[in-house]
Amino acid sequence: MHAHVRSTALGPTLSIVIPAHNEEGSIEPTIVDLAETLSAERVPYEIVVVDDHSTDGTRNVVEALAGRYPNVRCVTNRRRNGFGNAIHTGLENFLGDAVCIVMADASDDPKDVVAFYRKMNEGYDCVFGTRFSRSSIVVNYPPLKLWINRAANLFIAMLFGIPYTDTTNAFKLFRREVIAGVSPILSHHFNITVELPLKAIVRGYSYAVLPNHWYNRKSGVSKFKVKEMGSRYLFIVLYVFIEKLFSRGDYKTAVRDEVGGKTSEAASAVRP
Repeated sequence: MHAHVRSTALGPTLSIVIPAHNEEGSIEPTIVDLAETLSAERVPYEIVVVDDHSTDGTRNVVEALAGRYPNVRCVTNRRRNGFGNAIHTGLENFLGDAVCIVMADASDDPKDVVAFYRKMNEGYDCVFGTRFSRSSIVVNYPPLKLWINRAANLFIAMLFGIPYTDTTNAFKLFRREVIAGVSPILSHHFNITVELPLKAIVRGYSYAVLPNHWYNRKSGVSKFKVKEMGSRYLFIVLYVFIEKLFSRGDYKTAVRDEVGGKTSEAASAVRP
């Protein structure tokens, strides 16, 4: 992981990691809305777009935007193509004090990024989004995907005994030390969205849960396949669950010691 950007007078620097595969039609509004919103809210930021083997003009669009927004840059996923591998690349290259994973298709709301950043600054190690609280706005979510999503998330919440019921949501924010603390990261596909928060919880990092809005893409094709909700997700869920069973709170004790005795037990702050 590269040397990180130091906190500024305005607060910790937030890195936005955006995996992008053939998102020529969506990436510009995604970047522009983020850059304008974060600047207006005086959030120190960088936007790292990971070009995931795109065969269209995605990289050209990002590089052109970097000329307008100096805090925008594009890095290349040199692993095999795939969402998880693109996230791996982004996590190796971000420079901020914290990192937020945002989708390239403009499905995430930049105002939610600001809300997550503010919540982190209250002292949380992680902030996780939930698309299914009463305060969330969800537009045109595919019905079959919704049914499978809710069933999978309920299973995970019951298995781990946690109140968080949208673990598969990619929209999450982590402090830099959390990313280091959940290593090694094993997932190479969309199941990375489950591995990161579950490991953070099991290993004792504090977290808050906030509602986030979700809007179905207006351009391009979704890279997520329903079949990915099967064995890959189950493997990583059971892997982390076994870690939970055998760690017996060891990680939690280590995290507490690292922060000078401050309790860092997982805590959910779900807004109704």
